[in-house]
Amino acid sequence: MPSHLNFATVGIMGKPKHHEVGETIVTLFTFLQQENYSVLVEEAVAKDLDIPDTVQCDWQTLGEECDLIIVVGGDGSMLYASRLMAQYNKPLLGVNRGYLGFLTDIQPQQVTEKVSEILAGDFTEERRFLLEANIDGDDRSSDALNDIVLYPGEISRMIEFEVYIDNSFVYSARGDGLIISTPTGSTAYSLSAGGPILSPSINAITLVPMFPHTLSSRPIAIDADSKVDIVFSNSNPNEARLSCDGQVRFPVQPGEKICVRKRKQDLWLLHPKDYDYFRLLRTKLGWGSKL
Repeated sequence: MPSHLNFATVGIMGKPKHHEVGETIVTLFTFLQQENYSVLVEEAVAKDLDIPDTVQCDWQTLGEECDLIIVVGGDGSMLYASRLMAQYNKPLLGVNRGYLGFLTDIQPQQVTEKVSEILAGDFTEERRFLLEANIDGDDRSSDALNDIVLYPGEISRMIEFEVYIDNSFVYSARGDGLIISTPTGSTAYSLSAGGPILSPSINAITLVPMFPHTLSSRPIAIDADSKVDIVFSNSNPNEARLSCDGQVRFPVQPGEKICVRKRKQDLWLLHPKDYDYFRLLRTKLGWGSKL
């Protein structure tokens, strides 16, 4: 079926920490130019590669001018790009050069083949929501595609906090913290802490206690449009930390309130036509095949 999208200008983002990432970015850039697409590359990526200065730009320009943005790297690169690009409502496509690749689902050896198919209109689309967190009455804030995590500022020190949902008191807790996860993040840190896997199409978030000091504390799932507030108790002798996707962190002082809400702008993803979420889970998590 023909695409309803016009991919005249294609942007490339990533974090070329490894030689292989830079190699794939150059391969992709060369291919797109040969196919007569206008190509822009994030300057932070291009500066260490053999890419002309004339096509280098900042991420804001990518968001404003590109019809498609291809992210090369691991899931961390996609998390970084998603927080920046969601506001522009532009589709993102991931090429996996990382470890797991839950979000970057094109393999590097297939990059020209799969990208060519997608540019020709052979793809599936998906929308995923992000969360936003801020300290009440403060300018400390960030978005997260995976999760928002409250954790101690010091190793091996428990913290105390209270949880409110839609202004109703839910519980007070003492432990190593709390993970608030989106369906996208349900296969990340939340999974390691015993949280459930949520299908990306579900409009829900999970609250997963980390090493709670009571056996009755269990993960709960709630409507993603709920307002979640966490009050970091005044009884805590030290500050805590708030992490957004493990990439943005800021301190939380005793008595402060963390406000978590669903972000208005969501993430627009493109996948190859043969993308299958449950096949992805089987592959990445080592689930058994059919008997």
